[in-house]
Amino acid sequence: MTDTILLKGKPLAEALRGEIAGKVAVLKSAGTGPVLAVVVGSADPAAIKYAEAKQRAAEKLGIAINLVRFDPARGQDALESEIDTLSRDERTHGILLELPLDRALDAERAIARIDPLKDVDGLTAANLGRIAAGDERRAIAPATPIACIRLAESAAPLAGKRAAMVGRGRSVGRALIPMLINRDMTVTVCHTKTPDLAAAIAPCDFVFVAAGRPALITAAHLKPDQIVIDAGINVVDEGILGDVDPAAVGLVKALTPVPGGVGPLTSTVIFDNLLRAIALQENREGSS
Repeated sequence: MTDTILLKGKPLAEALRGEIAGKVAVLKSAGTGPVLAVVVGSADPAAIKYAEAKQRAAEKLGIAINLVRFDPARGQDALESEIDTLSRDERTHGILLELPLDRALDAERAIARIDPLKDVDGLTAANLGRIAAGDERRAIAPATPIACIRLAESAAPLAGKRAAMVGRGRSVGRALIPMLINRDMTVTVCHTKTPDLAAAIAPCDFVFVAAGRPALITAAHLKPDQIVIDAGINVVDEGILGDVDPAAVGLVKALTPVPGGVGPLTSTVIFDNLLRAIALQENREGSS
């Protein structure tokens, strides 16, 4: 048995909130009150609940939320027109599309309408492309990959280490893979179709998991000296379960718990991304 270090997101989130609140105060003193538009395109009560939770968190930081409740019955063209309007609106500094959308709406088309410099979720092709090109300086990265990296860095330096990325989805894996490479890691990409996950993971110092499969990674896949970052969130009969079997506690060197690991930090990074968006927009205006 190993005394596994639990990498909890709350302490890092609390520290980051303090930094954000200070930056917001400076912006307001200079005449800029940060505004984030949160677009909900679903009748699902859970989507409204998540958006309202963001609104409460933002208010504590001094950030204004424009909660846009879009009726899916209005259709795809109307949704894209709504996003176009927000993208052009100088009073709106960031846009977040609450996912998933209603089944009748196309999320990819909607995301493509977001101004990349207002894309606080980092999901537009422009932002993902800049990250893949190694130009994170001019990009807004997705919040979950940022949270994964910050938690991993809290356990050990990343440069020169080997990492396994289990999962290739757009919201986490597709961005996290190049972000790890940008930090001088050697990255092995795995997914649910990889034939021998244990063999692929074995040489790695860090294991990042975001495959959307509860308990996909078990103790049999892992080694005592590994640091494991679990970005999976799965609702099962027993409650909330990550992509890593909780039995890994006591085996690996460090592990993010689910819930309580990546999630709390991710929700705070969204607001830090809003401040980054404001800085990038100011640079665009200054160079135009």
